[in-house]
Amino acid sequence: MEQKTQVINPPIIDVTAPDRLSTAALIHKACVETGFFYIVNHGIDKDMLNKLFDGAQKFYSLPLEDKMKLDRKGKNRGYTALYTEKLDPSATVKGDSKESFYIGPLDSEAGKLNQWPSEELLPKWRSTMETYHRTALRAARSLLSLVVLALGMDEVFLKDNGFMDSPMGFLTLLRYPGDLGGSNDEDILGASAHSDFGMMALLATDGVPGLQICRERDREPRIWEDVPHIEGALIVNIGDMMERWTNGNFRSTLHRVKLNGKERYSAPFFIDPPEEFVVQCLETCCSDSNPPRFPPIRAIDYLEERFRLLPANASAT
Repeated sequence: MEQKTQVINPPIIDVTAPDRLSTAALIHKACVETGFFYIVNHGIDKDMLNKLFDGAQKFYSLPLEDKMKLDRKGKNRGYTALYTEKLDPSATVKGDSKESFYIGPLDSEAGKLNQWPSEELLPKWRSTMETYHRTALRAARSLLSLVVLALGMDEVFLKDNGFMDSPMGFLTLLRYPGDLGGSNDEDILGASAHSDFGMMALLATDGVPGLQICRERDREPRIWEDVPHIEGALIVNIGDMMERWTNGNFRSTLHRVKLNGKERYSAPFFIDPPEEFVVQCLETCCSDSNPPRFPPIRAIDYLEERFRLLPANASAT
């Protein structure tokens, strides 16, 4: 049984503030306490967000037959229909109440895996998504420099260690339906309880509420807290890989999306290290009294292992 939902107000962090050490301290506090925070002045303007969500609406308005031509089919690129995925394998529901479209890295060989609707069907749709993807990747890379500073290291650490050469960026377009055919189940979920696998996510939403976090996943009953929408801000959350990288110092928090009768669109952008990057405990996160809790592992090996554990691999917020 769950207690009544509360409301949480994560800190709003200006990533362009001149005092970067103070900004890093705010990020550190948020990552230790909740693993969630807002960022503003992130470089993604309102016009770009409007184009992103307009494009998402146009895609999801297509007949199912057209969308299924881009079926993901285990490639982590393309479309998945309602109830196809279930982020919490232990949940009793048949599947999460959402549609998804996955766009992976754009450049190098990995970019060839992406699937796109034709220009005849959706003119300029691909270019809109590619523009957003590249802009979000720049924002995520810039934010990670502050995260590194928050961990007590020099901002150039990631560049010196090859992280910034070719980080993996994944954009997911999500649609949560407003009407599920007369269902009266108040607890129906668009995305069941989960934590993200990777390093970090930057989430844009259309303003319709639904995102909730649970800070103590092992507590019974679980306490879920609503994360309000703030116009112009992106919601940032830490993933499991970041928690591993920081030896558990930063929190990868359980979260979900609860439906409220209104159609909802969101677009998380996930940034992960290059495939060959070795994720091992940072020197500032361990000591003789607090040794590394996890062995080193290549980023791609970690992600592939986590994906294999799910009946339908996905991430959503």
